[in-house]
Amino acid sequence: MPAVERGRAPLPDVFALVGHPIRWALLSELSVSDRRVSELATALRIPQNGVSYHLARLRTKGLVTSRRSQADGRDAYYTANLDRYSELISQAGAGLNPAVRLVREWPVADGAFARADRVSVLFLCTGNSARSQIAEALAGHLGSRLVTPRSAGSHPKPLHPNAVRVLRVRGIDISDARSKSLEDLTSERFGYVVTLCDRVRDVCPEFPGNPNAIHWSIPDPAREGSTNAETYPAFERNVEELAIRIRYLLAFIAEHPPSKKHAA
Repeated sequence: MPAVERGRAPLPDVFALVGHPIRWALLSELSVSDRRVSELATALRIPQNGVSYHLARLRTKGLVTSRRSQADGRDAYYTANLDRYSELISQAGAGLNPAVRLVREWPVADGAFARADRVSVLFLCTGNSARSQIAEALAGHLGSRLVTPRSAGSHPKPLHPNAVRVLRVRGIDISDARSKSLEDLTSERFGYVVTLCDRVRDVCPEFPGNPNAIHWSIPDPAREGSTNAETYPAFERNVEELAIRIRYLLAFIAEHPPSKKHAA
């Protein structure tokens, strides 16, 4: 019988791109926490111009994105686009056979840990009026038995009405939430501390037990306009980005739980 013939699938670009050891190391560093070029250079022990070169290569395929810091416009924070990576890997598999596709399944947070072993996660921003409140609510909604989320701010301000609105349309009610001060939590133990604001990252204190530190450079949606109507689209983008990041964070925590001392 004649052999089945088909055109040979070309090597997908993504494999050559991420197969380089430095680029894979960069993706690994950025898959959990945002980093500046100087920090990546220190972590990988290579010159900053080398880091910049490989980041530029990753950006050509959308695997890495950057954002100017709202604390210091001279700084830029980089993050890995894990959704884009999943998409490219899925396309590569389908090039071999249509059945070889990546099916991304978010971890079933309920039941991932026993309730007594929930991991305490603290989300921080400057005012605790929007970003960290949204993150706390989303983490509690998506991973209610995996994590115990908290939030606070270095300079607390009243809860922003758009934070309430943008979550209400997604079935989450935070209308009774109140802003909390970071100073009131410095003696508590957390498994993970996630800073969402470049400014609060610079003033974040040391917490007992040396929790895992993560930084996400998330812009303040309230700065995108002068009225609630003007800023609402920024809040929509904010909650969409945080929902994606928190799902990946939950997957990471499920596989990398901190020690028992950090349990809630």
